[in-house]
Amino acid sequence: MTKGRLEAFSDGVLAIIITIMVLELKIPEGYTFEALKPLLHTLVSYVLSFIYIGIYWNNHHHLFQSVKQIKGNVLWHNMHLLFWLSLVPFVTGWIGEQQMKAFPVALYGVVLFMAAIAYTFLVRALVKVEGKDSVLAKSIGNDAKGFISLLFYMTGILLSIFIHPWFGYACYIILP
Repeated sequence: MTKGRLEAFSDGVLAIIITIMVLELKIPEGYTFEALKPLLHTLVSYVLSFIYIGIYWNNHHHLFQSVKQIKGNVLWHNMHLLFWLSLVPFVTGWIGEQQMKAFPVALYGVVLFMAAIAYTFLVRALVKVEGKDSVLAKSIGNDAKGFISLLFYMTGILLSIFIHPWFGYACYIILP
């Protein structure tokens, strides 16, 4: 399989993820701002999730623009990433429906954490294919930003469960 085909497949999956999220948005009962108030949690979680999917799409694009070839393990790592991203509409909707309750917010963090882990595995697989002296390897470096992201997700999960969901959600908002 060519990297172009992998990119096209991934683009399609990410487009479907965004489509599912927007289709989950409910139309307000009325036509005033008051009619939007019950949907604010849903709208906020949708906007944040849209930003995350957009970041992954952008990073994925740049990642594959910097590589020359792919191998079978890269396909599986890519599928692993897409699996976790495909759960974003579910946890996004659940946060909105449950109005930022602890467990849905924590599970949102778990999905983001696992997507970040999957992305890290994908990057490492690509670096292995391209080599340690490749443009990709040099641009990734020690991936301190990725490690910090993982810490923020874990902090958000723990804050959501043990302190208050809004503190956990704040970690997810600050990160992008």
